[in-house]
Amino acid sequence: MSPKKISSISSDASLADLLTRGDGAFDLAEAALLLAARDTSATDINAYRTHLKSLYDAAQSCAEELGLDEINPTPHEMADVLSTVISSTFRYHGDEDNHDDLDNANLMRAIDRRKGLPVTLGILYIATARSQGWNVAGLNFPGHFLIRLESLDGNRVILDPFHDGHVLDAPALRDLLKVVAGPAEELESRHYKTVSDRDILVRLQNNVKTRRLDLGQMEDALDTLKTMQLLLPDSAALCREAGLLHLRLGQLTEALTALEEYLTRAPTGPERSRIDTVVNDLKQRIH
Repeated sequence: MSPKKISSISSDASLADLLTRGDGAFDLAEAALLLAARDTSATDINAYRTHLKSLYDAAQSCAEELGLDEINPTPHEMADVLSTVISSTFRYHGDEDNHDDLDNANLMRAIDRRKGLPVTLGILYIATARSQGWNVAGLNFPGHFLIRLESLDGNRVILDPFHDGHVLDAPALRDLLKVVAGPAEELESRHYKTVSDRDILVRLQNNVKTRRLDLGQMEDALDTLKTMQLLLPDSAALCREAGLLHLRLGQLTEALTALEEYLTRAPTGPERSRIDTVVNDLKQRIH
């Protein structure tokens, strides 16, 4: 058995154990490291845990040097600490030049290279903020992951982990939305909604899956989809996607199993009817 396969099995077991604790009860950065370990052979995960601890300690020292209120720092003060530590001290930046590089969606490689995708860097910002006891969450913003910091008195700021932790006001958010989602898009309340840690990990893995599909790495993309299903085991959409990818690979029995599972979960509608037709066709081809 190859070192990569051994690493994959071990990290899968650890990840599954971590996620049984439920939303809000597992360590986001630890889960992201375990996901990264699935694609990284012969790597000491403890070295990356140590690096995260260095980030957390540096944030605490920075907060003390700036004289932040330990009980209720302002969101701008929190943002200043995070951007100072992560962007300035540790020199993390968004990878503007090779945005589609697979390494950008792997937390271990992002730590090695000090650059990554918005969601990968966002996990570092969120984990570091939480190490200080601050209220932080990812946002349901399309195409570009953002985070929100909130003080005890309800004041909030939104910052961009990809661009050195810059704080974005409403006009800047509107401009960004039009870049990533199209000129006709306008800010709505849904763009400010927070997402769960599980959803953040799925978003991270979706970047991996998309890049593997673009590279023609179909089997690897399917493996990533299976990891996404570990994160969201009740997702009908992921069953459908896995079934169709099995179908593209000529794996008819596996495709049938996944698509039948989709039908048990999917709501009534045109897509469910289409997949029902595909399932009936597969049954005839297999039997």
